[in-house]
Amino acid sequence: MPDRSSDPEEPTVEPDERPRRSQKPALLVLGVIGVLLLGFAAGILIGNPLDEAQAAPGTVDVGFSQDMSVHHTQAVQMSGIALAGSTDQDVKRLAYDILTTQANQAGRMQGWLQQWDKPLIGADGYMGWMTDTSSHHHGGASSTAMSGPMQTMPGMASEQELSALRQATGPALDTLFLQLMLRHHQGGMPMIEYAAQRADTDAVRSLAESMAKTQASEADLMTKMLAARNTTPLPLN
Repeated sequence: MPDRSSDPEEPTVEPDERPRRSQKPALLVLGVIGVLLLGFAAGILIGNPLDEAQAAPGTVDVGFSQDMSVHHTQAVQMSGIALAGSTDQDVKRLAYDILTTQANQAGRMQGWLQQWDKPLIGADGYMGWMTDTSSHHHGGASSTAMSGPMQTMPGMASEQELSALRQATGPALDTLFLQLMLRHHQGGMPMIEYAAQRADTDAVRSLAESMAKTQASEADLMTKMLAARNTTPLPLN
């Protein structure tokens, strides 16, 4: 073998740091997706089985579980974008709380729908189950009623708004997330209050009551966070 002891020392090749840096956002997104899937799975497990002794699910129980699962899924999606892209710790903390809570709740509602042998999504549009304008023995005061199914639910972000959120960075991302999520919470509250008053099953009423408290608190926090950024909330769509 040739003697290489006299060869000049070969330069040390440093690994390129750029690929690893470019992988960080992708890894963060994968982590968010993992949390999302775990939340849905845990929710489905927690949501089953229902107490067989309680009342059978009615139109409100089924419709609320279907529509609020869809509503929650978009909130989880927006929270994942903020969690992966924001550098503001307060925004990231809020996004994480919303993502984990609503993924779990959506999983519970989807678990109930499976147990009731009902489709996960209604076939005739949204919120058609909100038809009763009278007071209900579970809740007292009446709440918003719909004249028929709707093609979109109040508070939902459009595809253009979701695209803008994905492309935003820095403070612009934080502000847009807070605006969209506050409007999202406000848009979903009539459904939540309606179900808390009129659902037939204890499980759905209890979940709706819990949602109302949590989302009212989060909406108050987001209003204050927007005010601190000298930004006004979006009008409800």
